[in-house]
Amino acid sequence: MADPQTVIPEDAAPTPVRALRWEEPPEGPVLVLLDQTRLPAHEVELVCTDVPVLVEAIRTLAVRGAPLLGLAGAYGVALAAARGFDVDQAAESLAQARPTAVNLGYGVRRALAAYHDAVKNGADVAGAASAALTEARALHREDAEASALMAEHGRALLAELLPAGGYRLLTHCNTGALVSGGEGTAFAVAAATHRNGRLRRLWVDETRPLLQGARLTTYEAARAGMSYTLLSDNAAGSLFAAGEVDAVLIGADRIAADGAVANKVGSYPLAVLARYHHVPFIVVAPTSTVDLATAEGSSIEIEQRPGHEVTEIGAPQGQTAVAEAGGGILLAALGTQAYNPAFDVVPPELVTAIVTERGVLSPVTGGGLRELCAQ
Repeated sequence: MADPQTVIPEDAAPTPVRALRWEEPPEGPVLVLLDQTRLPAHEVELVCTDVPVLVEAIRTLAVRGAPLLGLAGAYGVALAAARGFDVDQAAESLAQARPTAVNLGYGVRRALAAYHDAVKNGADVAGAASAALTEARALHREDAEASALMAEHGRALLAELLPAGGYRLLTHCNTGALVSGGEGTAFAVAAATHRNGRLRRLWVDETRPLLQGARLTTYEAARAGMSYTLLSDNAAGSLFAAGEVDAVLIGADRIAADGAVANKVGSYPLAVLARYHHVPFIVVAPTSTVDLATAEGSSIEIEQRPGHEVTEIGAPQGQTAVAEAGGGILLAALGTQAYNPAFDVVPPELVTAIVTERGVLSPVTGGGLRELCAQ
């Protein structure tokens, strides 16, 4: 572990993983994804030649994370246009692939608007496809820039809220380069803290039921050379009780107009623990994740995932029973029903601050959120 006073040079940091990229081989443009369902054991890429393949990748979480879903949506529209498919139909299919993450629809709408604007201005098929791709690439750049800004704002906030010295940060799910065009959201703040020599320990929730913390955050933390420890989700309370957590950092899949935050299921109990133990609970997300059209957290549609994700382990994505999966390990009696929401909602009064690329909002109020987004 780095000494708390040691600053780690920026050029010592490893190059972040590339979760998504556009390529144009002779046979036609493709969208290449790092298959996150195979990590950390295997770094395998998925090559999407059409939108149905991309939609399946989104639904099975081969590509995931709010900002990255926005990029996937935008590039998906560009892919449909470049390949000569029905762009409006492709856009609708992409936007409906996962209902809770607002960035997916945001990315789709931006690329689709660029496509239709080009058509209205007299562009041919190739010109309209190029316009959609240009917009997707612009969104990609914006996301990378937002990631860097959030990292700096979050690092400064921790320095303001916490005593001098090293920090012990707890994070949930995965919020690094695997969910972003840059270094991520909450993980980017932890990475900036690490480079400044202030990260004593990154506590990583395993994040049930799909283990994005165990599989993905440890993968990124190890690449970054962080001091980190994995814990089962239900062990977090004992860490708080022992005084081993200085702050909680999470991302967000949707932030309602009142400041309520929808994030990977398990975030709400962490917020309750943090409030009880007087620990800052910080949400890191770009303003594109804010949905001012959704008035309050109770109105956010929560995605319900298949029960087999709870009752089995090791089964291929998309299968619903051990017999069909051909190798999945049964964790519950055959036929057991499972409650498996993908997200829960943290009310604004439990959120210490929301860190965005435009600055920090604290306290979290609806009015303050609107002003921040209007900047």
